[in-house]
Amino acid sequence: MKISYNWLKQFLKVDWEAEKTGELLTDLGLEVEGIETVESIKGSLEGIVVGKVLTCVQHPNADRLRITTVDLGTETPVQIVCGAPNVAAGQTVPVATIGTTLYDDKGEGFKIKKGKIRGEESHGMICAEDELGLGSSHDGIMVLDDELEAGTPAAKVFNIEKDEVFEIGLTPNRADAMSHYGTARDLRAGLIQNGVTLELISPSASNFHVDDRTLKFDVEVEDSEKAPRYAGVTISDVTVKDSPEWIQNRLKAIGLTPINNIVDATNYVLHELGQPLHAFDASKVKGNKVIVKTLPSGTKFTTLDGVERELHEEDLMICNGNEEPMCIAGVFGGIDSGVTNDTSSIFLESAYFNPVTVRKTAKRHALNTDASFRFERGIDPNITKYALKRAANLILEIAGGKISSEIVDLYPTKMEDFQVFLSFEKMNRLIGAEIPRETVKNILASLDIKFNSVTDGGIGLTIPSYRVDVTREADVIEEILRVYGYNNVEFSHKLNTSISFSEFDGVKIENVVANQLIAQGFNETMANSLTKAEYLSLTDVLNSENDVAMLNPLSSDLGVMRQSLLFSGLESVVYNINRKNNAIKFFEFGKSYHKFESGYTENKHLTLFVSGNRTKDTWNVAQKTTDFFYLKGIVLTLLNRLGLQNLKTTPTKNDVFSEGITLCLGKIKLVDFGVVKRSINKEFGIKQEVLFADFNWDNVLKVGGKSQVKISELPKFPAVKRDFALLLDNNVSFGEIYNLAFQSERKLLKEVDLFDVYEGDKLAEGKKSYAVSFLLQDENKTLNDKQIDKIMQKLQQTFEKNVGATLR
Repeated sequence: MKISYNWLKQFLKVDWEAEKTGELLTDLGLEVEGIETVESIKGSLEGIVVGKVLTCVQHPNADRLRITTVDLGTETPVQIVCGAPNVAAGQTVPVATIGTTLYDDKGEGFKIKKGKIRGEESHGMICAEDELGLGSSHDGIMVLDDELEAGTPAAKVFNIEKDEVFEIGLTPNRADAMSHYGTARDLRAGLIQNGVTLELISPSASNFHVDDRTLKFDVEVEDSEKAPRYAGVTISDVTVKDSPEWIQNRLKAIGLTPINNIVDATNYVLHELGQPLHAFDASKVKGNKVIVKTLPSGTKFTTLDGVERELHEEDLMICNGNEEPMCIAGVFGGIDSGVTNDTSSIFLESAYFNPVTVRKTAKRHALNTDASFRFERGIDPNITKYALKRAANLILEIAGGKISSEIVDLYPTKMEDFQVFLSFEKMNRLIGAEIPRETVKNILASLDIKFNSVTDGGIGLTIPSYRVDVTREADVIEEILRVYGYNNVEFSHKLNTSISFSEFDGVKIENVVANQLIAQGFNETMANSLTKAEYLSLTDVLNSENDVAMLNPLSSDLGVMRQSLLFSGLESVVYNINRKNNAIKFFEFGKSYHKFESGYTENKHLTLFVSGNRTKDTWNVAQKTTDFFYLKGIVLTLLNRLGLQNLKTTPTKNDVFSEGITLCLGKIKLVDFGVVKRSINKEFGIKQEVLFADFNWDNVLKVGGKSQVKISELPKFPAVKRDFALLLDNNVSFGEIYNLAFQSERKLLKEVDLFDVYEGDKLAEGKKSYAVSFLLQDENKTLNDKQIDKIMQKLQQTFEKNVGATLR
């Protein structure tokens, strides 16, 4: 938010330097992020002086140029070549002297230098008004009043205004400070605390009066919940033209482009008082009636930016007597009802709209205007009529006309001020220091907070309506503290702390795991729990019906709570890859969110992401890329660290993996891990292989550290492990290999494990290689080579017959 210091001084005659005022505003909670010097004319006409044209003759080498001698108030007149058709001897003109910088309409500067034009020397430039930023005409040079003396600086002739503009990082709760008057009101409280008492000058509306009643509009509000207060008045015989220079300077200083005097007046009052207003061309309001209502979904409406929009059934609209939309209430006007150069009468609106309604509508249509910015955060419902009078008076001042109706003010249910009781004891306890009670009372009075009752224990208070964020005792204490000054609160140099004993809640295990992963080169990430609903189309495992959708999302990219940590993690992966960090090793503790018929659930996860090189590039270590076997080692090491062994390996059912396995302890699933599908990587623009592990952390906590140690006799007869390197089609999964193996040999086959996957240019297209291990054991006798070979041959034949596998 931009605040003009010159504008601020209209309400508070403060003479402090801008830097000092900015420091106080920051201490008050209105953080000044920067101070910019703004000039009504760029360059402030520095180097421009008044000159007297003494002679003017035709240039010998150019038909359109003339050679002039100009008196600049110095001892010797200077020669200037000029191409303006209206230049003549005897004129008083503005002259840019050698070394002066002039600025074009884009703000880009160019310096005036001594030079020759068609063989004749030129020592300056006689300027047109557009070259000085004083207008738009370029028909010829400016001709000034002959009474001006040669050599007079042009800055003294023209009204050049310099201003200092505060860039304030306003927090959403400070709706009361979203205007120059509101900022001045807060600054006054801070000045009083610093021993400077100044009068707060309010813009006057006392001279408002109705001239006649020739243009009456009926106003009807159908939904007083969405529009608790609505006021309006008509003004006729206005002349639409450019605003006076002083209004244009104020608006330009805060980054607004002047449009015309009517629109500029509403913008001026908006930034002066914080009350949005809207002016309708009265001749375009059919039926001389204004209706505030909602319209059916799908209704077409074209806004001022020329975009046709489809309305939602909850969008509050300002309609005419034919129930045709003219404006999106509190957000944006319509193209067919706005003020134009031909407008001669207006209907001026001032209202208080429900903040939630305005915010939903603005987000729904992706509109963010100065009006919606204020309505969304909550404006003062008690200045609606006052601001309307103020704006009407300003329009009469700069556009002429007359007030042609009584003010219509529909306010069926007055919004009551908050009542709060402040306990001195609680205040001292929260602040940690005792502030003198008289100081507290003075601070509250400077903030316009009224006293209802005062006792030894505390004060009964009435909060002004514009402080929508002060509703509790703690809020009042915060107000006292920010005005008193956080830096003025003395604190003890003694450090007090308390140690509490609590039962183990899983945090310890998280720390153990995090430390182990960090020691293995992982970095912890924290992704947003809000994500895109479209990600669910990448998998059949997750269902959009289980989405936890936001009622009022900030954007479509943050519309739902995540059902999986995979997609937000892949966003981090591609972000790093795009910035040349190809050695990816991430982990995240987070939750997934689901909505079922039985209610909402949250599930805790630990996820691992591995991609690219195992280590960063170094000159003395040969690089190796991460692979399935590497991730498997990380997963097993982590589970072993938690005492989880004797895990059962099964093929994963999660379709986000092209290759993957699931580890279970009994019937409890602990983790899915494997290689993320290329099709999913492609959606994120990832070209390299990404490995992903998803731990069900709730289950890990359930069994981790709690599993009982079981002692059993070591097998008397040894187990035998054999490996196959199988060449397979890409569409064959480990699950098929796993099931076929146990179907082929049920008695002696104990384990089937996938320990490596290879896909590369050394294999034929559409092929991949699995490295699979088989654990064989007979509990009654030692297996011999003949038995082992027979089983392995049987397995090989089964794979060849059912999935077309061959041994590499």
